Amino acid sequence: MSSDPLRPAPARARLRAVAEAFAIAGRWASSAPYGNGHINETRVVVFEDGGRATRYIQQRINRHVFPEPEKLMDNIARVTAHQHARLVREGRPDAERRALALVPTRAGAAFHVDPDGELWRTYRFIEGARSHEVVGSASEALAVAEAFGRFQAQLADLPGPRLHETIPRFHHARGRFEALLAVARDDPERRLAGCRAELDAIAAREELLDRLPDAQARGAIPERIAHNDTKLNNVLLDDRTGEPVCIIDLDTVMPGLVLHDFGDLVRTASSPAPEDERDLAQVRMQPALFAALVEGYLRGAGSFLCGAERAELAFAGRLVTLMIATRFLADHLAGDRYFRIHRADHNLERCRAQLRLVESMEEQRARMEELSGDPAARARLLG
Repeated sequence: MSSDPLRPAPARARLRAVAEAFAIAGRWASSAPYGNGHINETRVVVFEDGGRATRYIQQRINRHVFPEPEKLMDNIARVTAHQHARLVREGRPDAERRALALVPTRAGAAFHVDPDGELWRTYRFIEGARSHEVVGSASEALAVAEAFGRFQAQLADLPGPRLHETIPRFHHARGRFEALLAVARDDPERRLAGCRAELDAIAAREELLDRLPDAQARGAIPERIAHNDTKLNNVLLDDRTGEPVCIIDLDTVMPGLVLHDFGDLVRTASSPAPEDERDLAQVRMQPALFAALVEGYLRGAGSFLCGAERAELAFAGRLVTLMIATRFLADHLAGDRYFRIHRADHNLERCRAQLRLVESMEEQRARMEELSGDPAARARLLG
């Protein structure tokens, strides 16, 4: 195809057949790789109808990561339908841009299964908006955090039944740590010798792992619907205004703790350095960005958060950053099976950057706790 010239003709024909399985008007024109996601294959598909070109996002779901993609798609169909209904009730004139919209197949299903058994879905493309890889300012951090908080609030009244767990124990810190220890013992790729310092740094913080699960077991922190992957680049920002438009990447929307969502926001947006930064001197939690995240998140989600959740906002950042460091190191030791890598030792570099961020949060723990609990302190810092 013109936009993906290295694809052989049979692959082009398969991609066209997949695209044409969906209820899209017009003639299929092209399909090209899109974005830089770690998990699914994502493509931008163009259809032409009456001289007008319309873009769609099409994704092949990774069955290795999501072994029951039908359940995943049931979650997404329910969540997006509920979002749209809420937006219409609120009278939003741009509701079609504020939530992902699935395009059904010609048979009326939410997904298509190709002859190879691969499951595909299609979304309407949200024009005039894009995601950012690193936070640009405190105002941007505030807006993104408010958008994720509002997303959680939209789903607080989602009718039953309980959503499927698309990846069981996804944010189970103890389970992630035990998986790391197991792969380190086996050392299948003979990589342990090059990352013992990172393994020791994670093990030294083992006491952090059970704090939130124990609070949930006591009933202090409730189960809610969480996004579970609140990276900065999972929010589309309007190209013209910079305003958050839509939360994307809903594959891990499922029952969980909203503190994990806020913690991942802190991990990805409290430091301007990317998560795979090799110059660790650039990796530092910045209090102004953290204050903006707290302020924005409470504006979006504060209406339903309990006191115990609010009290753990600062801790959540440390925990989730440590957990992601654990996952990156485990994947490095296992041979890079989960996260896509773009160079040798990429997952190890990601792990090191996350551990440096944990250290920065530890160095500024008292300041983070002050900012999470005192609106006046946030106001003084944000101006």
